Amino acid sequence: MAKLHRYAFTHEIDAAPQKVWDLVADHEGMSAWSPVRSVTLEQEGSPDRNGVGAVRVLRLAGPPLREQITVFEPTHHLAYRMLSGAPVSDYTGEINVTPSGAGSRLVWSVQFRAKLPGAQFAVAAVIREGARALAKQAVRS
Repeated sequence: MAKLHRYAFTHEIDAAPQKVWDLVADHEGMSAWSPVRSVTLEQEGSPDRNGVGAVRVLRLAGPPLREQITVFEPTHHLAYRMLSGAPVSDYTGEINVTPSGAGSRLVWSVQFRAKLPGAQFAVAAVIREGARALAKQAVRS
């Protein structure tokens, strides 16, 4: 069995937690700030359309990635799992937003097993860039 890789990226953001959360929770708006070209909802969650059970389809380079939201606690915690499309297995991710001073702390963590040698570096780079871009967008908007 392939090694389980774990990564966590933390950013202190000069923006209110609600502002950061609004970006996290808006799946279809991700392409405005992330490396993803487009995001569509294949299936809505319940009771919130972006909540638990929602399946989002992310398009980067290569095949589309399908992720399902597994935890949706408005204003502070979102968790998801990869359904298909990436060169990894057992992929889960979490995004936590907490108050920090006059702003927010964002922690985006993932764990997965790489199916191909070196895939962990590419996946980690995409998440690192996504977390950085989310932090920048929260300050700009």
